[in-house]
Amino acid sequence: MNRFRLMRSARLLATTAMLITSTLALAQDKVSLATNWKAQASQGGFFQAVADGTYRKFGLDVTIQQGGPQVNNRPMLAAGRVDFLMTGGLLTALENTRSKVPTTVVAAFFQKDPTGLITHKGQYRNFADLKSAKTVFIAKSNQFGFWQWLKAEHGFSDEQFRPYTFNLGPFMADKTSVQQAFATAEALYAADLGAETDLFLLADQGYNTYGNMIETRNDLIKSNPDLVQRFVDASIIGWNNFLNGDPRPGLDLIKKFNPDLNDAKLEAERAQVIKLGLVDSGDAATRGIGAIDKARVRDFADRMIKAGIYKPGEVNADIAVTDQFVNKKVGLKSSAK
Repeated sequence: MNRFRLMRSARLLATTAMLITSTLALAQDKVSLATNWKAQASQGGFFQAVADGTYRKFGLDVTIQQGGPQVNNRPMLAAGRVDFLMTGGLLTALENTRSKVPTTVVAAFFQKDPTGLITHKGQYRNFADLKSAKTVFIAKSNQFGFWQWLKAEHGFSDEQFRPYTFNLGPFMADKTSVQQAFATAEALYAADLGAETDLFLLADQGYNTYGNMIETRNDLIKSNPDLVQRFVDASIIGWNNFLNGDPRPGLDLIKKFNPDLNDAKLEAERAQVIKLGLVDSGDAATRGIGAIDKARVRDFADRMIKAGIYKPGEVNADIAVTDQFVNKKVGLKSSAK
């Protein structure tokens, strides 16, 4: 009789454990991530974490909402219509402190910003020679951003400035021109059009912003820091899988979002991210992907003030970002258990 009771108790405990496990598996927090541009391989880690189930392993049901030329996802974050926003560089984060937008950067997935300048191959010996170019194509949105820094710190002038309309035709036609470029975009697109180019990353010239940062609302950080931590950790694992494992799940999902991209373009973009060490260089090598150094953020803010983009005291680097959720060596081999 006692043996029967013991067996029945054991079956009951097993059944209860299965129910608890099933309930936990179903208890996925719904989370939305908006990007600042159409899906591409430079966003690959986030798509990988959706496609290979990493977010689900962290109890997250993540929906990605892609941006684009006619889509501005930034207001959606502050309005509470999305939970996380993949944003560009630190200028936006600093601007948020000036405008008192209640959001904070919680992770920086590009340790090196991919923004640079391209030239037709062999036209200029080095970066310093670019200030002698007659024409430099820069997007209007950057005219009062990094263009001001280029003028203040590297001697470029407004006489060189020409608006870049996201059409490579003028650059292709003028062999002496200089073109704003993303290392993972225009630098590759020009090659597709038959042009050999030299790429000069601004990151190598002292423009020490981060890229592909994740931003969220301050109220979410305060009310549910566990959710923010799980999202950041899962995104780190997603990026690690995308760069060092089989990237096909992420790449296939990107193509569903953006059918204009083919396998060759996606592979070329991913290869460029790896070649340039955009994700896993610098502090990410020792602190983990997504690392943030607040001293670096303060230094960048000082550089932008010196460039005249901001006035002293107008922005606050210390509240633009937080390192609360990063620098924990997540995904590093040395931290594996």
